[in-house]
Amino acid sequence: MPREFKLVDVSHTVEHGMITYKGLPAPVISEHLSREDSRSRYAPGTEFQIGRIEMVANTGTYLDSPFHRYARGKDLAALDLYSLANLDGVVVRVSEREITENRFSDIEVKDKAVLVHTGWDKHWRTEEYSSGNHPFLNEGAATYLAKNGAALVGIDSFNIDATHDGNRPAHSILLGHDIPIVEHLCRLEDLPDSGFKFFAVPVKVGQFGTFPVRAFGIVYAA
Repeated sequence: MPREFKLVDVSHTVEHGMITYKGLPAPVISEHLSREDSRSRYAPGTEFQIGRIEMVANTGTYLDSPFHRYARGKDLAALDLYSLANLDGVVVRVSEREITENRFSDIEVKDKAVLVHTGWDKHWRTEEYSSGNHPFLNEGAATYLAKNGAALVGIDSFNIDATHDGNRPAHSILLGHDIPIVEHLCRLEDLPDSGFKFFAVPVKVGQFGTFPVRAFGIVYAA
């Protein structure tokens, strides 16, 4: 039976040893309990595997909550699900490195998941990805999105901010307005410009500001 919708995965797979953000450790994926060792605990023919992962929160495609930037900001557990799931999505396709407010001025961003498609994900897991040459939102762009009520902002780049210095205006402005940020998205070319629903829901962890997500869009058949 044909489906009335298509699910479009726009998140990276978390793999053992991969580097997401240069300078942060890679995830270590191992077994806490192997299938072989589990056989002694269960009836004959019954076996289980329990995995173990050690990683920093900024791994793969992840979501930043206000707590990531602000000590009194909302942590992952405090985020409203309505700010993370079933959001009306729009994709803004850009080719420049510094993304300004002009890119958003003709788009209705209020209450939308605004996803910035730069194509930088083609460099994923290469030296170029984290070289500092990545596309980013400048302060004016972040201010425009915050003042015009974007619900969530995502980007398929190394960072939503420039990283040549310690300033992070896009993080500061968006998270200061309780707007979650999703970084390291991928395959945004598979989503339409609009007319889809977006989801990026992290694990509900208290006193945590960032966590990987399975980000995806739902595109309904015309």
